[in-house]
Amino acid sequence: MAKREAYEQKTEEILLPIMERNGFELVDVEYVKEGGNWYLRAYIDKPGGINVDDCEMVSRELSDILDEKDFIDEAYILEVSSPGLGRPLKKEKDFKRSLGQEVDVRTYRMVDKRKEFTGILKDYDKDTVTIEMEDGSLKTFEKGDIALIRLSFDF
Repeated sequence: MAKREAYEQKTEEILLPIMERNGFELVDVEYVKEGGNWYLRAYIDKPGGINVDDCEMVSRELSDILDEKDFIDEAYILEVSSPGLGRPLKKEKDFKRSLGQEVDVRTYRMVDKRKEFTGILKDYDKDTVTIEMEDGSLKTFEKGDIALIRLSFDF
């Protein structure tokens, strides 16, 4: 397991009891390098949505435990936030919750002369995702070909 994945997994293990105690959902944890800085990000949610006070409470509790366990070698910036409107679908629970909703799919390479698709999430399994296009046709993508899939939103 890569160091990044180990950090994410250990952080998830620390966060799960905090999530359960507060009735929150842990959407995702990521450890990424951006612009020369490492970021440890936790995305949390709850019915009705997460607010700033929720994020602050989780951040304080998580920060204390991370300081105590001290398993991350590099200096990093801790961020706890809502997954936002353009929430990516990553885990089975994300796909299950989003069945019947409109999603945006971005592929790594051209498919039918384009890389971006929008449709209703109709089905998924461990290898594929199927959406219903605007014309009623079904389009199936291999998960390995999908760069990003997220809930669609219009302003």
